[in-house]
Amino acid sequence: MNAARPADASQRSTRVLEILLRVLPEAWRDKAHDLLVLVRMDRPVGALLLLWPTWWALWLAAGDFPPWKPLLVFTAGVFLMRAAGCAINDYADRDLDPRVQRTAGRPLAAGRVTPRAALVVFALLSLVAFALVLAFTNRLTIELSFAGAALAALYPFSKRYTSLPQVVLGAAFGWGIPMAFAAVTDSLPPLCWLLFLGNVLFSTIYDTEYAMVDRDEDRKAGARSTAILFGDADLPILGVLMCTFALCMGMVGVRAQLGLPYWIALAIAALLFAWQLWAMRKRARDRCFAAFRNNNWVGGILWLGMLLALAMH
Repeated sequence: MNAARPADASQRSTRVLEILLRVLPEAWRDKAHDLLVLVRMDRPVGALLLLWPTWWALWLAAGDFPPWKPLLVFTAGVFLMRAAGCAINDYADRDLDPRVQRTAGRPLAAGRVTPRAALVVFALLSLVAFALVLAFTNRLTIELSFAGAALAALYPFSKRYTSLPQVVLGAAFGWGIPMAFAAVTDSLPPLCWLLFLGNVLFSTIYDTEYAMVDRDEDRKAGARSTAILFGDADLPILGVLMCTFALCMGMVGVRAQLGLPYWIALAIAALLFAWQLWAMRKRARDRCFAAFRNNNWVGGILWLGMLLALAMH
């Protein structure tokens, strides 16, 4: 497996993939590795950023530890739909990615995976995720899943037609929230939509930080993003978005009647946001990427705060 790899791949995850792939015949390893990299198995942080809000919704909808069936279905669905979204994203960006240093090594951009193969992977993963929803959830959840699939397919193309693709990503990544409430409660209460709004803000924050890594190259390539839209005002605007997210999640805590552990977790999340802004103050690429990755801690700590607060009810 000597082919070039994406510049943003996790070295630890890459080593794990290579160890696991040793069980395959040597002739299959490169192709299998490329397909796994296509769906970002070498970068699990993206799946975790999608997982935490889904778990927020499951725990809040259940008012405690959620039933095992929706927990397993939605956890599996997160990884399946994130993988499917990555495949369709690389298909949409197949002409853009080769012109960006960080993404030029991705399998489709480098020609190691064909556009047709990426579409097949997207379709197969989406069908498996839909089969889980169809088999193990209720009618309302099934109906909502069609909108979720449309958002997942729409996002990769939005960066060509709007300067707010990060907002579209937030809606796509957050659609698991109303689906989780539907699966657990068969309803869509105001708390569900308040949490959904919080996730749109959260996704816009971390994906803007991510887009700041490639801003100069994206601008030359003709792609659009909030990082380009915000320009020199990026850090102040991110600060406003972070404060708005904290306010929104505070309203979630009040409406859900969450106790002290949640408020401690929200305070820690605010401190992590402050660290991100400090880290990005010179807008260095590596520090922007580190700030993006730090949001995994924000999501995980908020979930832990919810779990403890609900357990103490």
